[in-house]
Amino acid sequence: MIEERLRELGLALPAATAPVANYVPYVKHGAMLHISGQVSIDAHGQPITGRLGDELSVEEGAAAARRCALALVAQLGAADPGFARLERWMKLNVFVASAPGFTMQPQVANGASDLLVALFGDRGRHARSAVGVAMLPLGVAVEIDALVALR
Repeated sequence: MIEERLRELGLALPAATAPVANYVPYVKHGAMLHISGQVSIDAHGQPITGRLGDELSVEEGAAAARRCALALVAQLGAADPGFARLERWMKLNVFVASAPGFTMQPQVANGASDLLVALFGDRGRHARSAVGVAMLPLGVAVEIDALVALR
């Protein structure tokens, strides 16, 4: 079903990436799945870099957040093949590299939130934080981690 929705949206699920430091991509504990931060990487595997309100527009930031959401879905698929145990997405923490005075982090985060709802319907609705930060790893524009409930 998710693969079909991705095709309808003209998207492809990237491979779940391996950690680049001393952490794991996700941790399952009981019915909870914590997915480590996924950074904005384009369809060619290149980092989407820059700060919102400086080098990047809100629309470009939302597209970067959408790429992070695809990476989160890929990690969920690695932890829960076929998405058989997915109960719902619980929470996203969205970090947006922001120029001084930039205050539209929620609109950037909507790129990820809108995609999860498009893919999973009501199971994709979630609580969320959207926070502006001075810099993110690799100079990326957006990083998002997630908490998912499993059956």
